[in-house]
Amino acid sequence: MNARVRNKLIQVARGRAHLMTFQNLIYEAELGLNLENPYEKSRLAEVVDEISEQEHAAGRPLLSALVRVKGQKNQGDSFFRLCERLGYGPWKDLKRDNKFIEDQREACREFWQDSTNFTSYL
Repeated sequence: MNARVRNKLIQVARGRAHLMTFQNLIYEAELGLNLENPYEKSRLAEVVDEISEQEHAAGRPLLSALVRVKGQKNQGDSFFRLCERLGYGPWKDLKRDNKFIEDQREACREFWQDSTNFTSYL
């Protein structure tokens, strides 16, 4: 599941639609999960976090910056808590800083739209 989610998020970073909801991620990556099921919803959030932790450890941008909660402009608290664990600062401050999330998204887009990065790290 991690590989399918990662590949889909890389496609989002390279495409015209620069954001994706969790629901669309489930559909387009053919995960077969149900967000109404708390376990499945939690599992998807864990997968997205794991991917971003791995990307961060490798010096690449956080792919989870491209996944938003349906009906909201930004990520939920779990994204900002992940960023806090990764050393970006207190999660509540990050959540209030609109520039932070936009910078994360832009870094992701720039990195993955680079053909060398794409072929090297896909």
